[in-house]
Amino acid sequence: MSIEVNRRAVLKAVGAVAARVALPRVGFAAQGAKPGSKPFRGLFPIGQTPFTQDDKLDLNCLAAEVKFCNRASVPGFIWPQIASGWSTMTASERYSGAEAILAAGKGGNTALVIGVQTQNHDLPGAIAFAKHAAQHGADAICSLPPEGNDAALLSYYKAIGSATDLPLFVQTIGDMSVDLIVDMFHSIPTMRVVKDEAGDPLARVTEIRQRTGDKLGVFAGKGVRVMIDEMQLGFAGYCPVIALADVYQQAFELFEAGKRKDAFDMFGRILAFDSITHADQYLLVARGIFKENTRSRPMPGMGNPANKPSPLTEDDKKAVREALNTYLKPYLRA
Repeated sequence: MSIEVNRRAVLKAVGAVAARVALPRVGFAAQGAKPGSKPFRGLFPIGQTPFTQDDKLDLNCLAAEVKFCNRASVPGFIWPQIASGWSTMTASERYSGAEAILAAGKGGNTALVIGVQTQNHDLPGAIAFAKHAAQHGADAICSLPPEGNDAALLSYYKAIGSATDLPLFVQTIGDMSVDLIVDMFHSIPTMRVVKDEAGDPLARVTEIRQRTGDKLGVFAGKGVRVMIDEMQLGFAGYCPVIALADVYQQAFELFEAGKRKDAFDMFGRILAFDSITHADQYLLVARGIFKENTRSRPMPGMGNPANKPSPLTEDDKKAVREALNTYLKPYLRA
């Protein structure tokens, strides 16, 4: 049987149940976390990493992403992860970036989650990032896994989870199993969320929720391209890139309020806008979050010379701005 058939079967079997249980699950941060913790539920976009023309980390634009999330009532923000190009940055850049993010979000309602993974399986380095995040006021930490078998991964996440009292987001990739996720949840007191990108997350979410007593938040990644399916299955959070996070959040809120058709229509607006040529390249600039000359670094294996001058013409940019004002302006919160 194909994955697609399996997915439809799962949706048919549990969609109604997921709809009934979605509202009572109020914030996983409150379950065993310190008083006053922000809820880990809704949109937690992955921050993009801006650089200046001379390839310096642009701390002002990075802070602007956080301020945007707070203005737009976006519940969370995660940086740096895969879409942030974390592996292209030095440790110094990551420390200064985290400090800029946490300073910009101080006193706001957006939960700030700092990625602590390192290259070359450097556990002491990851622990240092985690402790730095705690010292500067992060609401949680997140880590991609190193390479290794289940025992090695469990040991790694135990060490990260015990390094601070911050809630831990575990991101899965590759062939990390549901059994491993459940073992982590029962072994790591600080684990609050799994950002599940291993295998087919749509086919796994119901089992993860059931086997953790629905006390572990399951976040959707992979670009959040099937959000309607994900909401029906009871995913707790969603991690697209940041440019339309406020519109995604409205789709989520409408679904949670039982307004399913309105949620469907709102998500359809996102997909329609994404189909506009160059929208993904220019939207952060068009929304006033990044500068006209903001650059990114090419990520290894992506084959995209992103550090070269933008190929967009003035007509291209104008088309994106006009589409934004024509089609999405009534739904933008910031």
